[in-house]
Amino acid sequence: MSVSTRDTVTSQLANGLTCELPADSPLAKLLTSKRTWVGPAAKERLAILRRAKSIAIVGASPNSTRSSYFVGTYLLQSSDYRVYFVNPMADEILGRKAYKCLADLPEVPDIVDVFRKGSDIPAVIDEVLAIGAKTVWVQLGIWNQDAAIYGESKGLTVVMDRCIKIEHARFHGGLHLLGFDTGVITSRKTLR
Repeated sequence: MSVSTRDTVTSQLANGLTCELPADSPLAKLLTSKRTWVGPAAKERLAILRRAKSIAIVGASPNSTRSSYFVGTYLLQSSDYRVYFVNPMADEILGRKAYKCLADLPEVPDIVDVFRKGSDIPAVIDEVLAIGAKTVWVQLGIWNQDAAIYGESKGLTVVMDRCIKIEHARFHGGLHLLGFDTGVITSRKTLR
């Protein structure tokens, strides 16, 4: 059996510990990506969700295995938000009309939740600015630091690399460690 030698990098973690990782691993790339932009803190994200009355999901999919479908289902079933789906290739998603672009929506949404690849985020921010929306929420796993900085420079509130479903559930008592509904019944009044 041959053992190949791979280039490794030593990364220092936020807790001060260090670890050796293969240089080409996704984790090593993430740890060396030099992320410096920081979005809104938890209290600010809660305030964003409380103020919002409508959410447009850009990149929504009619495919039930896609995360945007799951998030759309959750928002329709677990919130009072008016939810709009934006996908130029779909006519209907979850029994609701799908819109070709943000400009086609019947109202300016309070939050534009984005399920597009990182390189598409600048174009989405331009579309958000064109319609006058105030908040862009870029889903978990999607990152474009330059787009976030650009959006903020134009007056947008930008949340990036966060799942709106997880954040909403976390703030409203419906989140288990793994992100699933705990099934706990409570008499506690839920936050809006």
